[in-house]
Amino acid sequence: MGEEENPPAHHSPEKKNERALSLVPLSPASQSETDGAGSAKDRDDALARVELEKRLALIKAWEENEKTVADNKAQKKLTAIGSWENINKATMDAQLRQIEENIEKRKAEHRAKMKNKVAEIHKVADEKRAVVEAQRKEEILKAEDMAAKFRSSGYTPKRFLGWFGC
Repeated sequence: MGEEENPPAHHSPEKKNERALSLVPLSPASQSETDGAGSAKDRDDALARVELEKRLALIKAWEENEKTVADNKAQKKLTAIGSWENINKATMDAQLRQIEENIEKRKAEHRAKMKNKVAEIHKVADEKRAVVEAQRKEEILKAEDMAAKFRSSGYTPKRFLGWFGC
């Protein structure tokens, strides 16, 4: 029974560790770590360093995540602001175009009114010219009639002589 409790030497875990350790040469620093009481303290320090590095890595990952979330949130808000700005600009541009169209329309209406007024003035001026021309022709006919009377009667008009001092 004693033989069954002790497996062969090449299968024992202690022998495997000895073989693994024998393959890697121990440096002076690692030899001092394996020395009795100092090795437990060094192991605790190493575990504390690993825990600290792990905690710092988690904090850094959390910080990067928060920064990314903040960047994404800011980018979303900036996009919304840009969209709002573009919509309002487009609305203002449309209103400006509408106002310009109204101004052009009123301008055209005023231009037409002014052309109508100019045409009315021209018409009135033509009528006044026609009246003056009619009066002139009437006075010429009257003068011709008077001249014919004066010729037939042999009478000389006094007004004519008054002008020339005769």
